[in-house]
Amino acid sequence: MPIAVDIDVMLAKRKMSVGELAERVGITPANLAVLKNGRAKAVRFSTLAALCEVLGCQPGDLLRWEADGAADGTMP
Repeated sequence: MPIAVDIDVMLAKRKMSVGELAERVGITPANLAVLKNGRAKAVRFSTLAALCEVLGCQPGDLLRWEADGAADGTMP
């Protein structure tokens, strides 16, 4: 998928656990894991806004676009 999710990077920078972030954002740890691992098909703007508020960041700090194959090194 060409959208990469960098929630784990922000968690490390903020020294915060997945459980703590999920609680503070108001979603389940399982749903946060789906988003964090790039398996989500969509994210609500309200969830994205809450993530940014809790982590003190911008949406671009959590989501970025990658050309197909860029992440696995198969890009021509």
